[in-house]
Amino acid sequence: SRNYCVTAQFAFQENEIKLLTAEIERLKNFGCLGVSPSLEGLRDENAKLKYRLNFLKKSLQEERSKSVKSMININSCLQEIFGAAIQAAYPDLENPPLVVTPSQQPKFGDYQCNSAMGISQILLKTREQKVIPREIAEKIAKNIPANECIEKVEIAGPGFINVHLRKDFVSKQLSSLLIDGVQLPAVGKRKKVVVDFSSPNIAKEMHVGHLRSTIIGESMCRLFEFAGHDVLRLNHLGDWGTQFGMLIAHLQDKFPDYLTVSPPIGDLQAFYKESKRRFDTEEEFKKRAYQCVVLLQSKNPDFIKAWNLICDVSRKEFQKIYNCLDITIIERGESFYHEMMKDIVKEFEDKGFVQVDDGRKIVFVPGFPVPLTIMKSDGGYTYDTSDLAALKHRLCEEKGDILIYVVDSGQSVHLQTVFAAGQMIGWYDPKVTRVAHAAFGVVLGEDKKKFKTRSGDTVRLIDLLEEGLKRAMDKLKDKERDKVVLTPEELKAAQTSVAFGCIKYADLSHNRLNDYVFSFDKMLDDRGNTAAYLLYAFTRIRAIARLANIDEQMLRKAAREEVLVLDHEKEWKLGKCILRFPEILQKILEDLLLHTLCDYLYELATTFTEFYDSCYCVEKDRQTGQIVKVNMWRLLLCEATATVMAKGFDILGIKPVQKM
Repeated sequence: SRNYCVTAQFAFQENEIKLLTAEIERLKNFGCLGVSPSLEGLRDENAKLKYRLNFLKKSLQEERSKSVKSMININSCLQEIFGAAIQAAYPDLENPPLVVTPSQQPKFGDYQCNSAMGISQILLKTREQKVIPREIAEKIAKNIPANECIEKVEIAGPGFINVHLRKDFVSKQLSSLLIDGVQLPAVGKRKKVVVDFSSPNIAKEMHVGHLRSTIIGESMCRLFEFAGHDVLRLNHLGDWGTQFGMLIAHLQDKFPDYLTVSPPIGDLQAFYKESKRRFDTEEEFKKRAYQCVVLLQSKNPDFIKAWNLICDVSRKEFQKIYNCLDITIIERGESFYHEMMKDIVKEFEDKGFVQVDDGRKIVFVPGFPVPLTIMKSDGGYTYDTSDLAALKHRLCEEKGDILIYVVDSGQSVHLQTVFAAGQMIGWYDPKVTRVAHAAFGVVLGEDKKKFKTRSGDTVRLIDLLEEGLKRAMDKLKDKERDKVVLTPEELKAAQTSVAFGCIKYADLSHNRLNDYVFSFDKMLDDRGNTAAYLLYAFTRIRAIARLANIDEQMLRKAAREEVLVLDHEKEWKLGKCILRFPEILQKILEDLLLHTLCDYLYELATTFTEFYDSCYCVEKDRQTGQIVKVNMWRLLLCEATATVMAKGFDILGIKPVQKM
């Protein structure tokens, strides 16, 4: 038996194979079958047919092989089936609506196809045919091709098609998951994905404002990597420009050893603020700062050395944060693109897009009222220039198929203008290349204002992480985990898992487009949709088999031999919930909204609790406490739940522990 759903794609390929085989037989009867496998032979019509036939057979075999090893996206599978049914029912209808969603209530089946209403509207508008949706739904239902996943369909209400899945199909998919692991369906062509995230400024400490970009960007990278894409993680550091001339000029006055050692990051930030104040108020200092900028940009050895020392101190501080949060990222700051900026200005000039305004070189982009300034009146470059250079490099040198900028919502107009300029000059076609701004709101304090310290300063990110560690340990000690349950090493691992997991999950579980309130009390609460609750749930699920003395080897053996029985309504509900994982991830790959994954994991955990409360996995003697029966198929459902949760945690950058 096959572990995949017969999709419309397979059906079409099989049909073409039959047609090609028949055509070859027909030509053979005329005595003109070509047999040469060489390129010359391909000129022969018959050899072309054979070549196409072999190609189709091989590609179908490869697709099926992939499908056996990977999880099936049931929603996509049903869309293909209903797409084929609609095509068969209405062959002349162009781009008919295809709407398949999970049912919200068990009485309406497992999924619903709601295309009939849309088709009814199209027929009325384009052909002036008045057909009630229920008739359309019945016609679609009659044309559903043979498949392995649908048990039955029912027409409900005005034209909803309720879909009931086959239990043996769901059971087989769960067995495959346990045997082959959690793997997404093949994504087609492997794409190059460039993700721009985190991006702090040199000579400044990372603060709470960098938290969202860093966490969201890392999670997006993990998701695209899991989907099989080639991901380039870029840290677009603010490491170039006038501010470094100001800083070096100030260090010359206040820190004479600046060529041999850089001040620590805290002092460096104070020096930065002082240099900005002097730049704004002291004309002589301003002139000297500009001279320092010129020397730095002309690669004067002393100034490059001072700049490198400043960058190194900052990098070390940034890395402490990245180590805590398990972030992997490649530094590619504004300085990387400096040599390219001259060519960017020339390219826009050569194509006639540049206007001169009071000495500045500006570019107006259709649809955007504010122009891009690509050269200042003093000949210097701007953020607009470096962002254009970065965009071109990522498109033309890195050959990015998907570019994602994880940058706060305040930069939305700027980034959209830059993207539109790249499109205008011909660097990319949005129909071919996806360039997206994954915008996010700000972090608020519990007073619903921008998150600040009591003194009104921006919250340092390192202080926030240390506070998280302290509060996580307090929480664990409140539950007396340090006294009996955990060894010192396990306690430390649990502290780190809870602290950083809760900070990440609190961010990712909110729609990134909205602002969110940062509250340690809420994120460390082990009730509701929090990392604390999910991490505790995960350790409890993992403990079920362990307490029943069932090890991994026994579970693997059972996965190959046992049939997962899904007779109880809670078993059935859990099994379907587990298998929705690929469609959840596919949706996020499209809309980049990671809170959907958090909502799903919470739903999975609560669905598991319903199952566990209703279905005995391990039965014990009430008097002696001895195990009298192990329901292995239910332990396998526990294992499948934990396996999917573990992969979900991994995508979110959360590290669960075996004991908590």
